Amino acid sequence: MIKTFHLVSLGCPKNLVDSEVVYGLLEKAGWHGVDHPETARVLLINTCGFIQPAVEESIEEILELAQLKSEDPDKRLVVIGCLVQRYREKLQSELAEVDLFVGTEGVPDVPALLDALIDSRLDERLAVPAPFLMNASLPRRLSTPFFRAWLKITEGCDNRCSYCMIPTIRGRLRSRSEEDLIAEAVALQAAGVRELSLVAQDLTAFGRDHYGESRLENLVKKLLDETAIDWIRLMYLYPSTLSPGLLDLVAGNPRIVPYLDIPLQHVSTRILQAMNRRYGREDILDMLAEVRRRIPGVALRTTLLLGFPGETEDDVDLVEGFLGDAELDHVGIFAYENEEGSPAEHLDGQVDDAEKEERVQRIAAVQSGISERKLRRFVGHIEPVLIEGISRETDLLLEGRTRYQAPDIDGCVLINEGETRPGEIVEVEITEAQTYDLVGRIIKPLDNLS
Repeated sequence: MIKTFHLVSLGCPKNLVDSEVVYGLLEKAGWHGVDHPETARVLLINTCGFIQPAVEESIEEILELAQLKSEDPDKRLVVIGCLVQRYREKLQSELAEVDLFVGTEGVPDVPALLDALIDSRLDERLAVPAPFLMNASLPRRLSTPFFRAWLKITEGCDNRCSYCMIPTIRGRLRSRSEEDLIAEAVALQAAGVRELSLVAQDLTAFGRDHYGESRLENLVKKLLDETAIDWIRLMYLYPSTLSPGLLDLVAGNPRIVPYLDIPLQHVSTRILQAMNRRYGREDILDMLAEVRRRIPGVALRTTLLLGFPGETEDDVDLVEGFLGDAELDHVGIFAYENEEGSPAEHLDGQVDDAEKEERVQRIAAVQSGISERKLRRFVGHIEPVLIEGISRETDLLLEGRTRYQAPDIDGCVLINEGETRPGEIVEVEITEAQTYDLVGRIIKPLDNLS
């Protein structure tokens, strides 16, 4: 019998990389991935357990797959990833439909575990192996378009923010070697990747576990020297550990896109201290001024959590005023989730859910106007755009992204004139700015930026 599996991946890009490695390992072991769960022998879901909405989404997806399993007694249901790592005992008792649970560190063991499962050789329903750190020798089946990929440079985190369960779920910081990451980047380039986005829980922490200091700048230099990848993007940069050298490196190399993702989480010094973030409001203002001084025209993205315990209307006013002054390009605004087991779980001053949502909506409305104004600066300009393909809105338009728009999280460029192929970088004249998207027409193909 052909060994078939259907893989569902939930959560962040870092989780998606794990799923891609699992897929590649299964293919190497003789398994065949299928697009439709109805035709699969094994239903496999890589879960997210970071915040409560993600937990709920994971449970809903598990139950949907369990329904398919109930209709076919030969199917097996396997749940892997963060949800298992966080709630392993509870899941075993409450989800009898699941045949096997595998924690975050079990990525390399999945093929052998599935073989044992279908051969009825498993003694336990739970596998939580020793810590695992991926490397370039592992097969990886990209789920993104062929021309872009995520490069996960570390695992785990040492920051211990009071609202966050990542250190509990993923463990302490573990950095991959520079040589291993270069090897993977070279392989991705050979496969056609033109945009490489570096991701981690904290990108600037890269190398600190080995050297006592960040080696991110050194890694990026090596990526520039040893690959010809057109666009290198830096995601998840901790605000207080951005080095002047890294900023100058971005400013001086057109292959590093002028876009920095710097999660702030809040701007009230009092709230930031309660979050166990290592900076305050004045530090943020100084950092942003330094970034813009060193990288003129840089696009800045951040995330904000509203409704943290003890947050007052004055704190929300601070956020609103900050956004008006800072004029950031992209802001993800989320309601604080009181996570079971986090240090913040029992803090005084818990904010009512309805109040959290009102604050989120208020700040989102402020930022939407700012985002639209920021996009207007592109109208009349010609920008290099990486073509994604046919628009998700209509097959009458093409869709792409400028250097100032990250994949999957920011807006896009809708192209209503000209022809090209996915994966091409072309010159586009921007003719219109919407709230989050741009509109333009293709002028001509653009040569490599290197």
